[in-house]
Amino acid sequence: MAEKLKIRKGDKVVVVTGRSKGATGEVLRVDRLTDRVVVQGANKVTKHVKPSRTGAGGIEEREAPIHMSNVMHADPKDGKPTRVGFKFLEDGRKVRIAKRSGEVIDR
Repeated sequence: MAEKLKIRKGDKVVVVTGRSKGATGEVLRVDRLTDRVVVQGANKVTKHVKPSRTGAGGIEEREAPIHMSNVMHADPKDGKPTRVGFKFLEDGRKVRIAKRSGEVIDR
């Protein structure tokens, strides 16, 4: 498991391998136990939904989890995949930086 999460909910990431290679999207959910993330618009699967009182059934399309090793941060400057590093600012805060451009990733 990752000791300090490099990928968090709300980050912009690029899928670097697999069926959705090249897809860019926002991280919707992070599962720390299995090291998987759900990326908006990537790894779409069809799910058969049973009808219930609240809604009709049918076939839905939704995002399935992807392993963290298959996604990389999108560089804030050009949107290309980049590795993540950590840096301390003058005020003492520890922030994530993009290794490619040196830009701060944290909001």
